[in-house]
Amino acid sequence: MEHIAFDTHPSLDLDQVFKAMVNPTKIFMTGVTGFIGPAVLQRLLDHNEASQFHITAFLGVNTITGSLEDLVLTENLAADADIVIAMADADNLDVAKAVLRGMKRYHKASGTVPTLIHTSGTGVVADAASGDHASDIIYDDINADQIELCQRHNHTDMICQGVHHPPSMVYGLGSGRLLDLGVRNKFSIVFPQLIKAALVRGRSGVFGAGKNVWNNVHVDDIVDLYIILFDTIREKKAGLGHGREGYYFAENGEHSIYELGKAIGEGLVALGRATIAEPSAFTNAEIDFFFQGSTFWDRNSRARASRARSLGWHPVKTSKDMLDSIQKEIEAILESENKSQ
Repeated sequence: MEHIAFDTHPSLDLDQVFKAMVNPTKIFMTGVTGFIGPAVLQRLLDHNEASQFHITAFLGVNTITGSLEDLVLTENLAADADIVIAMADADNLDVAKAVLRGMKRYHKASGTVPTLIHTSGTGVVADAASGDHASDIIYDDINADQIELCQRHNHTDMICQGVHHPPSMVYGLGSGRLLDLGVRNKFSIVFPQLIKAALVRGRSGVFGAGKNVWNNVHVDDIVDLYIILFDTIREKKAGLGHGREGYYFAENGEHSIYELGKAIGEGLVALGRATIAEPSAFTNAEIDFFFQGSTFWDRNSRARASRARSLGWHPVKTSKDMLDSIQKEIEAILESENKSQ
């Protein structure tokens, strides 16, 4: 892994060029070889003020000179950044501490307080429903007391206390220049796991009864939220919460795991890869084989993005859009598997 600095300088007038050269906004990003991270990076590269940014990120290349696990390098890069956007492993406490050490050094050297946008995970509000029921508990990002009762990712979230936003079940197919360059991951996490399992077993599956409920958000919508937070930070606008008041959830609707499983089943039938659209429960052996024993998707994860919407975030894609996108996901996975053979 190599850290690469991106400088973007489209045609500008001389005053803008001078400002960008003298005092650029220095940004350090992690997680840009995943699914959300590359989309955020691309949006920053396309930003109308991109000429004023100096972006440093870890990218996967052939020459291995460093990685996120190189804690000294991570700390040094954070120490030179005005804004850190962390989108890698939400549970890696050592990396989080390295970033914070670097930010402390930045503050000591410059007298300026840097900003951390830390990406947690949807599991931060997950329960243990085992697929048997939909929870009545809905977490709201404006309720800090309620959020602090959550468990998963809590150890890193609590030490970061920057601007967070745990995403929902993020979906959508990656596209754009970074995908073409082999930097960006085309697929999200959840859909491919469930679809590939369904293709092998010849029928869509759910955990338990599949009655548990999850929020969803399209990748383009969640990237909009990152950019709104980024712009609000840079422009020092009023109303931006931080610390324990700095959680920003990303959601635009919800669905049951049964509904997701049924949509996968319908997609398989339409493509001639199954004869029954109705999903069936994964057996324990299948859970071990397809999901390495994890039953994470049998939980509820329900939240409301009140604080995020208060900043002017207006997600567009709905739960219906998510369910309607499943067949295209299946087709993309089949195409990808055919190319790899």
